[in-house]
Amino acid sequence: MSVSGSELLVAITGASGSVYGLRLIERAAPLVRRISVVVSRAGARVIAHEMGTPFDLEQPSLRAFLGRDPDNVRFHHPDDLFAPCASGSSAPDAMVVVPCTMGTAARIAAGIAEDLIGRAADVVLKEHRQLILVPRETPLNLIHLRNLTTLAEAGALILPACPGFYHHPRSIEELVDFVVGRILDHLGLPNPQARWGEE
Repeated sequence: MSVSGSELLVAITGASGSVYGLRLIERAAPLVRRISVVVSRAGARVIAHEMGTPFDLEQPSLRAFLGRDPDNVRFHHPDDLFAPCASGSSAPDAMVVVPCTMGTAARIAAGIAEDLIGRAADVVLKEHRQLILVPRETPLNLIHLRNLTTLAEAGALILPACPGFYHHPRSIEELVDFVVGRILDHLGLPNPQARWGEE
């Protein structure tokens, strides 16, 4: 499936690894018609901690992280259940939860839509659109594994943030881009990253 020319929803939750979500937005913005972004309250706190710059849910901006605010990126507050992506009649073509906390995964697996991220994920699944979850947790306990299995059985793709090393990464950015590149692959978007067997 390709979302090129379509709408992508990116949700950033409170797991460590907010850089994955920010980098995905940066890489995907030139490739799709529109990106909707929802950052959870915990996600905003983790962005501030890991990136060293506050993220304001009331006046969200990517300028401090990407150097600009892409024209085709729009934000939705996590409490805004009137956002278009909360309805099946306006479901995005694909949704990526990156990084995805185990709590978020559990609520989606149980059909508990207490905020816009959970509701949008529920909508994406019920409308048979593409849902990609990028957990950044280790080790995984049995509850985590069962929730992820339930989500996979419901049609979600589980894509853990596990970078490879066969491309001889020399920076954190290259490790981040490896994971983001795999997400782009599954969205059907161009990914210039090195592949196994390629120099």
